Amino acid sequence: MSLFKARDWWSAVLGEKEEFDQGCLCLADVDNTGNGQGDGAQAADLLLEVHLRDPILQVEVGKFVSGTEMLHLAVLHSRKLCIYSVSGTLGNVEHGNQYQIKLMYEHNLQRTACNMTYGPFGGVKGRDLICIQSMDGMLMVFEQESYAFGRFLPGSLLPGPLAYSSRTDSFITVSSCQQVESYKYQVLAFATDADKRQETEQQKLGSGKRLVVDWTLNIGEQALDICIVSFNQSASSVFVLGERNFFCLKDNGQIRFMKKLDCSPSCFLPYCSVSKGTVNTLIGNHNNMLHIYQDVTLKWATQLPHVPVAVRVGCLHDLKGVIVTLSDDGHLQCSYLGTDPSLFQAPKVESRELNYDELDTELKELQKIIKDVNKSQGVWPMTEREDDLKISAMVSSNFDSVSQATDVEVGTDLVPSVTVKITLQNQVALQKIKLSVYVQPPLVLTCDQFTFEFMAPEMTRTVGFSVYLKGSYTPPELEGNAVVSYSRPTDRNPDGIPRVTQCKFRLPLKLVCLPGQPSKTASHKLTIETNKSPVSLLSLFPGFASQSEDDQVNVMGFHFLGGSRVTLLASKTSQRYRIQSEQFEDLWLITNELIIRLQEYFEKQGIKDFACSFSGSMPLQEYFELIDHHFEFRINGEKLEELLSERAVQFRAIQRRLLTRFKDKTPAPLQHLDTLLDGTYKQVIALADAVEENQDNLFQSFTRLKSATHLVILLIGLWQKLSADQMAILEAAFLPLQQDTPELGWEETVDAAISHLLKTCLSKNSKEQALNLSSQLSMPKDTSRLKKHITLLCDRLAKGGRLCLSTDAVAPQTMVMPGGCATIPESDLEERSMEQDSTELFTNHKHLIVETPRAEVSPLQGVSE
Repeated sequence: MSLFKARDWWSAVLGEKEEFDQGCLCLADVDNTGNGQGDGAQAADLLLEVHLRDPILQVEVGKFVSGTEMLHLAVLHSRKLCIYSVSGTLGNVEHGNQYQIKLMYEHNLQRTACNMTYGPFGGVKGRDLICIQSMDGMLMVFEQESYAFGRFLPGSLLPGPLAYSSRTDSFITVSSCQQVESYKYQVLAFATDADKRQETEQQKLGSGKRLVVDWTLNIGEQALDICIVSFNQSASSVFVLGERNFFCLKDNGQIRFMKKLDCSPSCFLPYCSVSKGTVNTLIGNHNNMLHIYQDVTLKWATQLPHVPVAVRVGCLHDLKGVIVTLSDDGHLQCSYLGTDPSLFQAPKVESRELNYDELDTELKELQKIIKDVNKSQGVWPMTEREDDLKISAMVSSNFDSVSQATDVEVGTDLVPSVTVKITLQNQVALQKIKLSVYVQPPLVLTCDQFTFEFMAPEMTRTVGFSVYLKGSYTPPELEGNAVVSYSRPTDRNPDGIPRVTQCKFRLPLKLVCLPGQPSKTASHKLTIETNKSPVSLLSLFPGFASQSEDDQVNVMGFHFLGGSRVTLLASKTSQRYRIQSEQFEDLWLITNELIIRLQEYFEKQGIKDFACSFSGSMPLQEYFELIDHHFEFRINGEKLEELLSERAVQFRAIQRRLLTRFKDKTPAPLQHLDTLLDGTYKQVIALADAVEENQDNLFQSFTRLKSATHLVILLIGLWQKLSADQMAILEAAFLPLQQDTPELGWEETVDAAISHLLKTCLSKNSKEQALNLSSQLSMPKDTSRLKKHITLLCDRLAKGGRLCLSTDAVAPQTMVMPGGCATIPESDLEERSMEQDSTELFTNHKHLIVETPRAEVSPLQGVSE
């Protein structure tokens, strides 16, 4: 006897001297009330009892009537299938609600029925079809009120259990050969019609398609029942209850697992499990027991008052998980799992009074230990500045005797390379040292990663590598960066504390540039003013011009390896230098080199008050053209990827159609599918090449955009005489990304950063400061908003605005414009744009509006009223 008995919630005895089987129990909302029970009905009430005269083999509930998706009752007799509607009428007297059954339609069967199954055969929506298996192995399919077709199962002797899998659209049964067999509905529908049992000679010769089994599995025993379980869209299982074993199969007939049963089973029901990836199964046996398995593990066993021939789980009167069992003599019981309550109670723990003096003493001792540990070397190093590792870089002044440039894309015959040496000097023992070197593309390194497992104290390591230009365009910077990550062991952390140090090095201009012929005319020109007398270009750029007799060179030409040319002119009478080129972005490197070399020249002479300035108009129009060019490649990339995705979907669809044709045992014409497949394949290859080409063009465009952005930042700094901190803010706003990604691009990132500056330190009033920025960055439709914000940024700076990240208020200040500076005129477009931004913000967030009192808003930062 089991200690765990099923708790009886409600039970009843049905009929008199009647026999019941597994098909005689169905749990469903047959009256379509939505709650699975009659309104106001009590559990002990008999809602409806009808005498149907003919023996009942099976009852099911589904969408069996056309024109409606309401549930109806299907009753299978030996020679007839009847469909009923069950409805309830609200009672006005003490007898309660009244339920009635109405015959919707019926089918008279030509063969003796055995069992049936139902489902959305062929993937139909909103209705269920019925399949009846006869005693001689014929499957009869009924499309609701009409008969569809009948098919004989090959080699059928005795009918077995039948189930339908909606995921694979197939019927699964167990034949008299003790094999689990699966038949596709489409195969059944297109097979030879089974008007008579014997196959004629004409059918054998192939006048129609023969019924072919999809897959089979020999289980070696007869099956009692089959159930298809699919609790999610990703996987479904076929459960087969045998006479001695319990099987779980995949959709393709492979065994997922099996369990040998100790007792002879009588019925089973798989249902969902609380553990992800597992299935619980109720199995009743002839020992009046109900076992609950989680996959193959027995989780619970309970005793029933009878041998169940059918079991279901449902929700009755808002009680979930009710187990409904039916015996062969009509004993119907609703029960739940449980045990006798435990009468054991844990004894109370003896409490003792707290001694606060002892607690204070213990706390002081612990605090002292913590303080001593903090003073000594703990997990983290306590010193503020420790020179654990010193890193230095040295760039060779001469080119490599044998150029290390390989696989270059530059049009010139010889691309030079220069050697860079990185030296590491450590004071203490270090481990896991990793050196990474970075340069701006299209500059490349012969080796960019170096690893050392361990470095003893007072040890020096030197590594060398070469740098050369690979692409046919100009890099945005000639500065490289060497980063070292290492671990420093301590007493309490032998594995080491991760730390990072780095150093920068500057590559020579001659690595990417050759002397060239100067040009008198150019499309783009810049003039840099200085406060010192002009310097000979020969002394600034040795090696780029031949020395003349008077030792004064005021014009010099530069020819980049990528093909572009730049001309530098120095005024003989004034303190100005002009840089000109056919491409706007090519001005950057020479302008930057000029300013750096001028600063170094005067520093060597001991002059510390040297300064450069820019008084021309800001070249925003040329800059905006590069932005539009870059954004156009991004738009083209999205369009090409969408087209490639569409063609790939088309290619896979054609492949599936061809595979179906080739697998078909009856040959059929390809209907030019092979030609369509070849054409689609060529389109996919062409689109893939176009995507790669666009990505290369986008990368080159982004590199040119970075060069132009560096130039614009430099000109703004010279124009407004910005400090180093303010220049750092500009660089962080305009150059936030190393490269574009499909998820995040340069335009939306820079627009968000500039908008933040316009609404904080460069705001004109408290209303702008109260605005919030959107937290989601997405690719804009065009670049008009970004260009407008860049224009506003220059306008605010021209009117005295100052860049600052701190929230401390500063007094408004007025700036005097440099001579000859053409300021950007401020129009009412700015006022309207800011008002529109404010309106859009409060419209989109109308459910939550937070107003800041004017007295709490901090004064504007560096902006004149």
